[in-house]
Amino acid sequence: MNAAPDGILLVDRAGRIVMANAAMQTISGYSADELCGQSVSIFLPPDLREAHARHLEGYFQGPSRRPMGMGRDLWIMRKDGSSLPVDIALGHTDARGGTAVAFVRDISEVRRLEARMHFQATHDTLTGLINRWQFGQRLEQAIAESARSGQSFALLLLDLDDFKAVNDGYGHAAGDQVLLEVARRLKSVLRAGDALARLGGDEFTVLLPQIAHAQDAEQAAAKLLDALCRPYQMHGFELDFGASLGIALYPGDAQDAATLMRYADMAMYHAKESGRAHYAFYAPPMGIRMAEKLQLHERLKMALAYGGLALHYQPQVDVATGRMQGVEALLRWTDPQLGEIPPDRFVPVAEATGLILALGAWVIDTACRQIAQWTDAGMPLRVAVNLSAQQLRQTDLVEQIERSLALHGARPDLLEIEVTESEAMADPEQARRVLCSLQALGVCIALDDFGTGHSSLAYLKQLPISRIKIDREFVRPLLRTSADATLVQAIIVLAQTLGLHVVAEGVESAEQLRLLADFGCNAYQGWLFSRAVAPGHVVQLLQAAQAPLGTLAGQGPAPLGVAIAPA
Repeated sequence: MNAAPDGILLVDRAGRIVMANAAMQTISGYSADELCGQSVSIFLPPDLREAHARHLEGYFQGPSRRPMGMGRDLWIMRKDGSSLPVDIALGHTDARGGTAVAFVRDISEVRRLEARMHFQATHDTLTGLINRWQFGQRLEQAIAESARSGQSFALLLLDLDDFKAVNDGYGHAAGDQVLLEVARRLKSVLRAGDALARLGGDEFTVLLPQIAHAQDAEQAAAKLLDALCRPYQMHGFELDFGASLGIALYPGDAQDAATLMRYADMAMYHAKESGRAHYAFYAPPMGIRMAEKLQLHERLKMALAYGGLALHYQPQVDVATGRMQGVEALLRWTDPQLGEIPPDRFVPVAEATGLILALGAWVIDTACRQIAQWTDAGMPLRVAVNLSAQQLRQTDLVEQIERSLALHGARPDLLEIEVTESEAMADPEQARRVLCSLQALGVCIALDDFGTGHSSLAYLKQLPISRIKIDREFVRPLLRTSADATLVQAIIVLAQTLGLHVVAEGVESAEQLRLLADFGCNAYQGWLFSRAVAPGHVVQLLQAAQAPLGTLAGQGPAPLGVAIAPA
């Protein structure tokens, strides 16, 4: 018995301990001399001893066996006053007029393992905050309690601003340190009864119980954002990070957990659209806009799969000769239910949902097919296609374009890829690698919306661009003041000093064109020559371009599409 790994106790009908083996002595902290002759109730707190005596008496009247695992939440009191979780199996022998045999197993390690597993299942491993699942339980509990009491509560959803830049710029280890600091700062300004959780990534949520007024939630949101906006010192450098926060109220906004989370999410994205470090309350119009976005997303996926998308082309015209040099592809979408949908409505939806990559791939493939068709028809024409920021970050972008060119047999030099100045400068080294690889294929590179971003001329010189496009925001006020005209002239001179071809966008009048010609601008596009047209009309424009420019200008202004998706 002393060799047994479990504690063993022999107890007589009077409840006295007859024998305790070595393991039982270790478990209880008592020696054999201290245990033998003592009541077995020595292991129980005083308030349980009377009930246990009755139970023991009943057991001897009808003894039975009980295996391990039948009892839950069994504890014994050790000699030092501490409690120890145990599992107990019972047996009986007729020796000495009847003796109970108790096999006692220390399960403290099992309980610790269970506690760790429960913590891991209900908490975020990085920050130690409760996780999405556990927060869902808290939210359901708060709804049930508030339904009984009639008390309101607030649900706050918080997303860090530009957190990806931290991971990309400093590494994921630094990103983890930021998340830990965010959790610490949020906890420091919350009340003891508030629930804080990390839902995943850089998204956190807060439950504020017992909110008497919406202003209470507003004050809490302001404190949270203020705590996050303070600079963070890490490894010798200073990081600035803020957050966008959305607020939904129970029961005013919704009465179920899923809807409350959805409304708080809508409010958070509305706050993000308002700028850095903002908060917003949910309002019904947000739901209408979200429903529209969801509808556009689903219909756009259908258009990619079954048709409804088309490319129109706006000519780029040589200023000196009036001849077409190329065209810019502009995406058009006509839905059988919703009708014609402008790009400024569906492109942001595509960018927000990740559909922009599939949309951009369709545009590139369609443009390559059109290049090949026009070349086969004896009218090779350069086609410019805009890239979105997400496409520029694609790891397989160059291979994708190479496949489309090869599939349709399109000449690479007739495909021009346009990137905006802001996109190119977001990560100049990465942009340079991608654009140089495209240039190696023979593809032309143009810098779109020149002058609207924050360019470094040192980086611009490193990019393999052959053409820049002056944004229409510079061309539109060209005739208003001499300062506006001087600015455009300076851009043209700068570009030509760098050996770049210059295209002016948004040219609407002959006066604008004459001034651009005086400045030495190479090409233009805009209402003055033509709106974007279907592929079949491009041939007519090529033929018409042989006529004097004056016969074309009479077409007058027409609605100009937003530059192609995915720009």
